[in-house]
Amino acid sequence: MFIGFHQCRWGYHNLSVIEDVVENYKKAKIPLDVIWNDDDHMDGHKDFTVNPINYPLPKLLNFLDRIHSIGMKYIVINDPGIAVNTNYGVYQRGMANDVFIKYEGEPFMAMVWPGAVYFPDFLNPKTVSWWGDEIRRFHELVPIDGLWIDMNEVSNFCTGKCTIPKGRFCPLQGEKLPNSTCCLDCTNITSTRWDDPPYKINASGKEAPIGFKTIATSAVHYNGVLEYDAHSLFGFSEVIATHKALHELQGKRPFVLSRSTYVGSGKYAAHWTGDNKGTWEDLRYSISTVLNFGIFGMPMVGADICGFYPAPTEELCNRWIEVGAFYPFSRDHSSVISPRQELYRWESVAESARNALGMRYKLLPYLYTLNYEAHISGAPIARPLFFSFPNYVQCYGLSTQFLLGSSLMISPVLEQGKTEVEALFPPGTWYSLFDLTQVIVSKDGNYVTLNAPLHEINVHLYQNTILPMQQGGMVSKDARMTPFRLIVTFPAGANEGEAKGNLFLDDDELPEMKLGNGYSTYIDFHASAKEGSVKVWSQVQEGEFALGKGWVIDTINVLGLIGNGATATMEIDGTVSNVKIDITEQSYLYGKGDGEKKIVMVGMKGLNIPVGKNFSMTWKMGSSV
Repeated sequence: MFIGFHQCRWGYHNLSVIEDVVENYKKAKIPLDVIWNDDDHMDGHKDFTVNPINYPLPKLLNFLDRIHSIGMKYIVINDPGIAVNTNYGVYQRGMANDVFIKYEGEPFMAMVWPGAVYFPDFLNPKTVSWWGDEIRRFHELVPIDGLWIDMNEVSNFCTGKCTIPKGRFCPLQGEKLPNSTCCLDCTNITSTRWDDPPYKINASGKEAPIGFKTIATSAVHYNGVLEYDAHSLFGFSEVIATHKALHELQGKRPFVLSRSTYVGSGKYAAHWTGDNKGTWEDLRYSISTVLNFGIFGMPMVGADICGFYPAPTEELCNRWIEVGAFYPFSRDHSSVISPRQELYRWESVAESARNALGMRYKLLPYLYTLNYEAHISGAPIARPLFFSFPNYVQCYGLSTQFLLGSSLMISPVLEQGKTEVEALFPPGTWYSLFDLTQVIVSKDGNYVTLNAPLHEINVHLYQNTILPMQQGGMVSKDARMTPFRLIVTFPAGANEGEAKGNLFLDDDELPEMKLGNGYSTYIDFHASAKEGSVKVWSQVQEGEFALGKGWVIDTINVLGLIGNGATATMEIDGTVSNVKIDITEQSYLYGKGDGEKKIVMVGMKGLNIPVGKNFSMTWKMGSSV
């Protein structure tokens, strides 16, 4: 399960640091599913290696045994550049298999963190096999749970045709911080129309050669394909090769995070938005970026929470986790040049994290079902409001709020010093997810001023919805085994109403999310209200899997009903039930007219209804007032 919360930093210089991070999240009672290593775990920045001093293998394996035993995961970074080093097994095997991109018949030399490197040619079938073998070898050494493939645009610290210098060491040594200065001996390549085309591009924000700090565009891939034609496919082809390797290795659904993407990458990998800054401006931009990538076909996407660099303020980090807790991919990540910013480092941020991530972990079944929907239909997980309200033109340009799925709206604070937010509510009834008694009725679509103290995020659920939730937990493995709760929303005070929702369940690690394999269950939930009679029911497909897991629906809350309290008799599957019923009056935060009738929430707890079986529940409300 990778839809929980992730923690990463470039600068976890030794194993004891990440051990402390995991322990401190636990002490702070902030949920955490995945701990990451940037290249700190590597020996000299070389792929598929472990630093024997800072990450001694026996201690690392012991640590992984401990976190794996509680359901946590471990992911490491991997850059495409393979160090040119005759003592390095990955390089030796790569040369023996002739897997690298060529220039004038020789492997094209570039520079990234380990110094001089060659880039694998993932268009070559031999490279795909070699890459898979290297991942297998590394996994036998360190049982990672996924791979983070970075720098795959491709990023190169140098430009042109380069050679290793004689008489000086490269990369530069003695620096306190990693150095990205080109220290190879390089000459410009401008002799072909591929390297100096008749038109110019401005992709880097300056008029630079087309091959500036990347692979020369006249370099050659497998079967004579020029880099000029294949440049944008590098990250995509690496994603496919990495996904294939992890699938064959583990027989599980692979997790790959890629910085470079292309049309179709969303089938194979998640994405983060790169080195976003720890500024209020980048916090705001993160929403439109995540929404756009969802539309592009990358549903599993998020920005670096609190910013990659420079240091965020305490207030900004509070507000960012309140947004980031609802990104499809939720990860705190920071740079070695910035101070540490784990969510427990400020008590105020820890409180905001417990609040926002606490809700995320209750919403895991809903988020997982949205992942399934993305898989079968291409629908984004995070969506602009106009996806659900295409006829409401006021929301067309809105990028300060967003939806998860069709009906859960996030309205965050995105400005310094603000403790209120002006949120746009499309027409209809909206219920606060953190306080189900609070109701907003937007007649024609209205901006509403919402209270938003430092530790609170406004999340609202739209009418006509049935939202499946669970009880939450510190690790998604535990949270996903807790009893279910259904929240049913009708239009406030309507005499008639219908609501629906759905739920997809499997073991989270099957290679493909689908029905028909004996290891998954799908449920449609329905509800209706008419003239005081209320019915809630389910239609289950392939319920055996859910029944085997023992999942039950413990609680159902039905919102927006007219009534004064007492119900007559409640029947579950045709039998009169003595389940305790709580009636709570709801409050109009906005939109109540003088003629509006009192509305209530009906809550039933201790139901113990098996998720994997059809059920039907009916009752009649008492008279309205």
